[in-house]
Amino acid sequence: MSKHTEHNWYSCTQCERCFRDESFLRRHMNVHSSKYKCTECGKCFQGNSYLIIHKRSHSGERPFECSVCGKRFATSTELTLHSRIHSGEKPFKCHLCGKACAQSGNLRSHMRVHAEEKPYNCPVCDRSFRQSQGLRIHMRVHTEEKRYQCSVCNKRFACSTSLRTHRRVHSKSKPYHCPFCGTQFSRSHHLECHVRTHTDAKPYSCRHCSDCFRWPDQLKQHLLKSHNEGTWFTCDVCEKKFVTRKALKWHSFQHGAVKPYVCCECPKRFCTAVALKRHQLVHTDYKQFCCILCCRYFKRKEAVVAHFKICYKKLGCSGPFLF
Repeated sequence: MSKHTEHNWYSCTQCERCFRDESFLRRHMNVHSSKYKCTECGKCFQGNSYLIIHKRSHSGERPFECSVCGKRFATSTELTLHSRIHSGEKPFKCHLCGKACAQSGNLRSHMRVHAEEKPYNCPVCDRSFRQSQGLRIHMRVHTEEKRYQCSVCNKRFACSTSLRTHRRVHSKSKPYHCPFCGTQFSRSHHLECHVRTHTDAKPYSCRHCSDCFRWPDQLKQHLLKSHNEGTWFTCDVCEKKFVTRKALKWHSFQHGAVKPYVCCECPKRFCTAVALKRHQLVHTDYKQFCCILCCRYFKRKEAVVAHFKICYKKLGCSGPFLF
């Protein structure tokens, strides 16, 4: 029925879901013997109401509509949680960094950031995750299972969340608005990261010293350099070290022979479209980013952000960065 895993987690042998308590695992096992089975993907459920909600992930039906922005949802619970975006209600607060969350589950996941706890380990590779859902979705990378397909461009995705986010590309929907500058975002996480440029919040704190950081990668680098904690990711070709696996992956492209993106102004080639787009700014005089304090223009967003902070201090301003 189950196998005992690290960190005292109980794992289902049929679907690899993990549970902290064996009683929850036994209750979960009833799903696999249930008569309520989806005819599309074969997934089983404990009751007919759960099956009806699940079928909406295949049909795309979303009967619950937000009265503020018109966004639609498959369940009333999703609509209730979404409404907190407009009301700003975040009743669950982290006692370590003060971050507020709209859901208790989000707070539990956030607390693992401080504890650096990732109890869900992939049995194929060495990746680990803070949530069981992240592990389940990741496993589809190894099985190449992408059951969710976009009806517009036919692109396929491993989870319904990725598909819903992708659909905003076609609808150009950006429901998340910055309260400081009004910039719109298609994902709440992007908005959360953007707001830190205004407030200069540093939610990631070192447990060994008093240093705090804005981004998790900065904390990882600090732990590696100052406290010798963690593991560097080393390039097999040039032995250069990186804080994250993603940074190493992007670096590895530089050693590859394939660079399909060619600049139309010069013969320089690039591994990614993003790198080509950044390079093309060299060939233009267009400067779209403006400092609101001195009206100086810049080509790159990171350049105007860095300049603004210098201007801000020279003028003796205080409080959050409202740019």
